[in-house]
Amino acid sequence: MFVGRLMRWLGLFALLAAIWLLWSGLYKPLVIGLGLVSCVLCVWVTLRMHPVGGEPFDGRPLWRLAGYLPWLLKEIALANLKVIRLVLSPRLRIEPVLITLHGSQRTALGRVVYGNSITLTPGTLTVDVDDSEFTVHALTRAGAEQLRSGDMDARVARLEGSR
Repeated sequence: MFVGRLMRWLGLFALLAAIWLLWSGLYKPLVIGLGLVSCVLCVWVTLRMHPVGGEPFDGRPLWRLAGYLPWLLKEIALANLKVIRLVLSPRLRIEPVLITLHGSQRTALGRVVYGNSITLTPGTLTVDVDDSEFTVHALTRAGAEQLRSGDMDARVARLEGSR
């Protein structure tokens, strides 16, 4: 168990150091030393953090992000176009609605991802979360119905490994 945790933290340090080296572009001893100190500080802060909702995060769902993020970015782009069209329309067909959705996520982290995914999509906003009940404001009934279809809920549940 100790070896596994140590490897996880060393892996985090190596990842942070590699990203820092790639993005900094400066390879002078002082700058590299400050970067390594900042990576050590980040790992130390991470060690002291408590997991979201008291649940340990083991990193397994990270590979599922490769399928979820492109879909979410596509949905954000499409929703942006719909909101732009809605706002620039001379008739301004805004029909704000407040709906309650039931999320099927098992973990607090899954509920956070679901609520934030709703909010990131223009035209919808997660107003409140109570256990697995999400109160959402939508600019249009069509936006609310799209959320009620459950596609985003199912994708986030798959992301966390619920389905």
